[in-house]
Amino acid sequence: MPQLKRIAAIAVLAMIAGSAVAGRIEEIKARGYVRIGVSLGGEPVGFRNGKNEPVGYDVDVATQLAAKLGVPARFSDVSADARISMLMSKQLDLVVANVSITPQRARVVDFSKPYNMAGLRVIVQKSAGIKTLADLKGKSVVVGRGTTADAFLKQSAPQAVFVYTDNFAPDGVLLLKQKRVDAGIEDSSLLDYLASKNDQLEVLPGIHGQTPIGIAMAKGDPELLKFVNGFVGDYVKTGAYAQNYRKWWGEKSVPPAL
Repeated sequence: MPQLKRIAAIAVLAMIAGSAVAGRIEEIKARGYVRIGVSLGGEPVGFRNGKNEPVGYDVDVATQLAAKLGVPARFSDVSADARISMLMSKQLDLVVANVSITPQRARVVDFSKPYNMAGLRVIVQKSAGIKTLADLKGKSVVVGRGTTADAFLKQSAPQAVFVYTDNFAPDGVLLLKQKRVDAGIEDSSLLDYLASKNDQLEVLPGIHGQTPIGIAMAKGDPELLKFVNGFVGDYVKTGAYAQNYRKWWGEKSVPPAL
């Protein structure tokens, strides 16, 4: 009898361990929806349409991923500095919010294969006389707090006047549109689009520190990571990536190689 009890206890522990490893997908399906963080402050990556509905490149990716899971998505608009902490505190299942894959972030969350590629671009007021990074000395530059752009600017233009925002889009975008700052630095995907829609703004030549963009999730669930990687692989191979990219950046745009 003691032997049977021991075997039963081992079986229960094995079931618990198994559910801990592969539990998140089952949890999502049992809940009936997947909680996805997106950034809705800047076209075309993520924003709200006239009906106040989330739309944009990342929203399309997230919607397709939810469909692959077989459940609808419930979106949360996340700021740059909160998206990782919300994953770690289990407020979100996944984040599809233009998150650059960096070694520092990869220590605390898992990343999928890249579903997009971006680099840093500098956008300036045409009237500010800024032609190079050196010209940013003494100029006001809006930058997302704690972002890769923040780290780059501290190294490349330390004498710029840093104007921090927790949400480059829409807060930094608004500062640029209202001419309350001389320049801004963010992902090229956002700033190229912004410059194309505003005659007073232009982007400086060159993309700095091109980095892959991945879907982020809390560590500890290899089954979820495998599932998301499978989704991204299909997204790229089937042509959905190129189609979605051109939908938001224009038919003549060239999707970055992944």
